[in-house]
Amino acid sequence: MSATQVALRTGRELIDEELFDSIVKMVMHEKGRDREFAEQVTDQAVAFVYVAATSTVPMVPSDDVDEGLHAFILHTPDHHAFCQKHAGRFMHHNVRPGVPRTVEDVTRSAQAMKAAGFQVIDGRWSVGDTEFQCDSDCGRPYGS
Repeated sequence: MSATQVALRTGRELIDEELFDSIVKMVMHEKGRDREFAEQVTDQAVAFVYVAATSTVPMVPSDDVDEGLHAFILHTPDHHAFCQKHAGRFMHHNVRPGVPRTVEDVTRSAQAMKAAGFQVIDGRWSVGDTEFQCDSDCGRPYGS
């Protein structure tokens, strides 16, 4: 018996290339990141929003993925349309100062993405010493 390898989905394939490139360029410009990093966090952020739209577990982005998430949100009309298409509602973004991300929260989110069939770039799912957690959708954790 041989194992069958399943191709994992990417966030990049969920949006058009022009939008993806625009988000990447924003991460590069705003955060001084190189293109490879910016592409990775953009991919992970788009997949994160997609999974959070239907997840039954609260979702929390990593510090790195949050950079892509913020850049995606700033593409307001595109982000709004994406939320409507995949969540059936606009997914608001509230920063929670003083509430740090935890390894457990971020790990749970990466696991939910893997369970949904998405490629997870492990190096982009770490937790630093930030004092902010961006994990709520109008007061609800993403995905609840």
